[in-house]
Amino acid sequence: MSDLDRRKFLKSAGAIAALGGLGVLGAGTNRPAFAQSSTKSDLPDIIQKTIPSTGETIPAVGLGSWITFNVGNDMELRDQCADVMSAFFKAGGRMIDSSPMYGSAQDVIGYGLDALGAHDKVFSTDKVWTSGDGADQIAETSDRWKVEQFDLLQVHNLLGINDNLPLLFRMKDAGQLRYVGVTTSHGRRTDDLMAVMKNERLDFVQVTYNPVDRKVEEYLLPLAYDRGIAVIVNRPFRGGSLTERLEGQPLPEFARELEVKSWAQLILKYLIAHPAVTCPIPATTKPAHAAENMAAATGPLPDDKMREQIAAVIGVLV
Repeated sequence: MSDLDRRKFLKSAGAIAALGGLGVLGAGTNRPAFAQSSTKSDLPDIIQKTIPSTGETIPAVGLGSWITFNVGNDMELRDQCADVMSAFFKAGGRMIDSSPMYGSAQDVIGYGLDALGAHDKVFSTDKVWTSGDGADQIAETSDRWKVEQFDLLQVHNLLGINDNLPLLFRMKDAGQLRYVGVTTSHGRRTDDLMAVMKNERLDFVQVTYNPVDRKVEEYLLPLAYDRGIAVIVNRPFRGGSLTERLEGQPLPEFARELEVKSWAQLILKYLIAHPAVTCPIPATTKPAHAAENMAAATGPLPDDKMREQIAAVIGVLV
């Protein structure tokens, strides 16, 4: 497959049309190894995405903690965050993502996991963000989360990559960590990120992506697909500004076919339908929104034509 054909394929939601139970509209016949559906007796039919390096599956929507979980020692707000986590888990979610640079978010997640008795439910995802002693920072992060082993640790914004990435690989080789990744946000250092993706055996990469910020569709997502690297999507709502701009606007008529009830769900389905995307991680302060976001990982997904319609409509409105 040529580079041009590969980019066209990866922009097509029809590439995941054969996924059992996902109800992709305008379905084709190709089936990538990156996604599948899964039914559990006590949960809705949650769309699962496959982690290419192992074949493990995780729910197609996660939970971010940037800004929203930075509530300090305010117990009322900590309990509210625990309620968000509770709603997220009850709706079938697993991946929660944080960072040492998110203020008190790590402590708040640890508090919530303890309060809910949910250490066995979470796919724990955090970052190392230091140009100094990464091992010390990771140990502190583990204490804050109150976990013995993380599922995934990532080098945040490529900071200290030459020291921190080898550290994470050593931890993985020693059985102290399950997955290794790197992150960027706001489209920063794309060339540097792609160089790391080409030269290192990454399990995950985390990037900014939404129907407005689409540059990663051209090169980065195809590269992740080719290299078998799972993709976490940060800032799916542009830190909330995208859904705020869309608030009060009627959903497009075609959205009925996707069984969505909000712009947030429409945006998440746009992302989930991309065959290279593993898990967007929207953040929220409201339990109802956590459940609403998880509901985007159920029911029909848009095909490639409808994805373009979604991007076009949102582009006009914002």
